Amino acid sequence: MSHTPRRRILTLPAIPPCEAVSPAALLHALIALCRDIAAHRSDAFPIHRRSARETIRQVGAILEFLEDVRDRGNTLSGSVVVSFSELHVTLQKIRHLLHDCARRGARLWVLMRSERVSCEFRILIRSIATVLDVLPLESIDAAPEVKELIRLVRRQAWKAAIKTDPADHRAVRSVWSMLTQFKNGVAPARSDLRRLLDRLHIRTWSDCNEEIAFLEEEIFASPDGDGDEVALLGSLMGLTVYCRVVLFDAMDGRRSDHKECKLQEEAIEHLYLEDLRCPISLELMADPVTLATGQTYDRASIARWLKAGYLTCPVTGEKLASTELVPNVTIRKLVQQFRHGNIVPITEPSINQKRDLAKTVSPFSRAAAAGAIRMAAAFLVDKLSNGANLLEKYKTTYEIRKLSKSNLFNRACLVEAGSIPCLLHLLSSTDPSIQENAVACLLNLSKHPEGRKAICGTGGLSLIVHAIKTGSRIEAKQNAAAVLFYLSSVAEYRVAIGEIPEAIPTLTELLRDGTYRGKKNALVTFFGLLLYHGNHPKLLAARAVPALADLLQSEREDLVTDSAAVLAKIAERQEGTDAILRSAVIPRVVEVLRSTPSRSGRESCVSILLSLCNNGGSKVISLLEKMPSLMPSLYSLVTEGSPHAGKKARSLLNHIHSFQEQGYHAILTRPIRNDIVRAQ
Repeated sequence: MSHTPRRRILTLPAIPPCEAVSPAALLHALIALCRDIAAHRSDAFPIHRRSARETIRQVGAILEFLEDVRDRGNTLSGSVVVSFSELHVTLQKIRHLLHDCARRGARLWVLMRSERVSCEFRILIRSIATVLDVLPLESIDAAPEVKELIRLVRRQAWKAAIKTDPADHRAVRSVWSMLTQFKNGVAPARSDLRRLLDRLHIRTWSDCNEEIAFLEEEIFASPDGDGDEVALLGSLMGLTVYCRVVLFDAMDGRRSDHKECKLQEEAIEHLYLEDLRCPISLELMADPVTLATGQTYDRASIARWLKAGYLTCPVTGEKLASTELVPNVTIRKLVQQFRHGNIVPITEPSINQKRDLAKTVSPFSRAAAAGAIRMAAAFLVDKLSNGANLLEKYKTTYEIRKLSKSNLFNRACLVEAGSIPCLLHLLSSTDPSIQENAVACLLNLSKHPEGRKAICGTGGLSLIVHAIKTGSRIEAKQNAAAVLFYLSSVAEYRVAIGEIPEAIPTLTELLRDGTYRGKKNALVTFFGLLLYHGNHPKLLAARAVPALADLLQSEREDLVTDSAAVLAKIAERQEGTDAILRSAVIPRVVEVLRSTPSRSGRESCVSILLSLCNNGGSKVISLLEKMPSLMPSLYSLVTEGSPHAGKKARSLLNHIHSFQEQGYHAILTRPIRNDIVRAQ
């Protein structure tokens, strides 16, 4: 029998046996199904207990009958096989339903679907009765007492009063009451919340966390992002988040959750793809523009949205005070560099990842969900503001870290609640775990436009730089560098970062001595900072060029590509060319051009060499002309590279050929600079 993958909760798929199934195989499958169902006897069933117990009891009696039939070696008639096939379908559905009712993490959702669950139990028990009605018991060799047991089950299946337990009804009404309170801005009584959770056997921080994880999974699996089901899922998730934050002082299961956060940190080295993809088209943005809400879209996509008459931000739902589209230079430059080889490796998103951005806003913009999340955020900030002890600070920062990890609405609420000044203050914590959590929180919040504004508006830049330099753990230093990357996406902040005396030297130190992820974060931050011309001399003064040159020999291909991209940006200016020439980096660039499989890496190398010729003149061309491995690489780029890279390679080839044909004195009189500019 095949298995249906990725079954959604409370969907009950069943596969009928094929017509050619042998009676023995069918009987064996029925017994296996009955045993699976009987195994649920040990489950707690905090809700729908009576219906579940009645169903398991009836299936247990059927199991006894089927085992007796098998042991007697019956030859089953065609009519018996037909009845057993119908029973097989019903038992499959019962197994699914019992599994869902017993499932950890799904208890609140099953409770809120009580009427549907009771209806399913009722239908399935009546289906058992119908099958047993038409089953020709007389033609089956079985013990008389077993046959009588089946007749008893048949009568009871018709008469069984399957309905929602009164206690479950009261719990559902209690949940609706709490959601109404959240909608009205009123926090439910903690005693009511504890009573509800106790009813559902949600008794620990981890139990509550399982409920949240399940609800989030269901939101992303839902085909209707704005429907009533998703709205209810969002409201219930808000309720459980509030419970986890407010009711549980201690966290159990910390080891697995810490591992989850470590996985999140490791994902930073792959630069968050949603920041480079248009939320509408889901493609890399060719012409990124930013709306008044701070959200960035591809110009063509957002233009179509506005032309259709929508005057709201597609992601946040906010009404637009202005429809002005401001070019986002940072994102455009990064996409241009990443498109053909990736400065930072980009993993293509799964279907669920593609929906993440919109589905971390719309379910929580409803009044009840929004009220619950805002109250949870305010509670956490109040904890940090009012002298929490070390254990409370750890738990609180960990909660903020989890809430802000992947949910845009949560980030907005945490920023609005004033979390950033508290988190910045904790950067100086002597407890490494608290400091690490605080930096990770700031990293998550820096992805929100208001979060970036709050960090810079409260003097956080210097504190972030200090955390890179003095962080207790390497993870804190790396994440602090990633915060600077997101801040450098805003023009005024990249200016402010450069004005901090220690900022660029500290990043250069991370570039030299940091771990793999630390170096990657420093590289992408440098690329953002170089978009402001005033930061160029500061990178040179910090001796960033020798550090970048060293990375061209790294064993990590992406670090080589990143370094070449940053050097290409530095080489565009005369003082940058001079620094690169002093570092004797040209042979390394030529070797990378020859050996790298990265298209963007090769284009960056040609850009470096072309800029060096542009600013360094015949001396550079003379040096290049003496490198035999260069010419084949340039010809390859002309034929196989991107159009832009091909133009640069042709221009470089022209200058080398002219030098070879006309000699040193002729090349001196050529307007090299203008020719190169035209070629670019």
